[in-house]
Amino acid sequence: MDDNKFYSLPKLPYEYTALAPQISEEQLKLHHQKHHQAYVTGANAVLEKIDKARKENADIDMKATLKELSFHIGGFRLHNLFWENLAPSGKGGGGAPKGELAKAITSEFSTFDRFKKEFTQAAASAEGSGWAALTFCRKTKRPLIMQIEKHNVNVIPGFGILMVLDVWEHAYYLDYRNDRVKFVNTFWDIVNWDVVAQRFDTWRK
Repeated sequence: MDDNKFYSLPKLPYEYTALAPQISEEQLKLHHQKHHQAYVTGANAVLEKIDKARKENADIDMKATLKELSFHIGGFRLHNLFWENLAPSGKGGGGAPKGELAKAITSEFSTFDRFKKEFTQAAASAEGSGWAALTFCRKTKRPLIMQIEKHNVNVIPGFGILMVLDVWEHAYYLDYRNDRVKFVNTFWDIVNWDVVAQRFDTWRK
């Protein structure tokens, strides 16, 4: 197998203990090593299936295959973004954005607190398993909130993703049981605004 043609699980940019108490070591290990890995494995299995069918000139159910591929690659990519936009509280995580990102958020939402409220509501109300994301529309130059179901439903094509929050139960159940809102509220203590700002600078340019 050509490794360059397939996905692999990325290493976290911090230790498994680094995000406690907001995310415990046990919760983070389970999320990264089991659930994120499952999307890597799933995406690669679908790619191998496609390669095999083409090599053998065999038919496959394209509708089901592409839906499954979208689901697993979406899960892989969103988790990559999620790990990167987190940092230990007080050591890069938490606080508020600065610079041009802060200006853009204030311009769009009036205040940072209003943005937090809307984003928190989007995360808390995601149906079933999903995500909340802060995105950027190059057409209107507006930072907008996007609510994603599963990994690949309600995604707005072409919008740059600046920040994501995973609200699948596997992201918080060991630490918060079924209290998604409590998990969402603690998220603000570990947001890595420097990374979010870097993504914003890239997309707005």
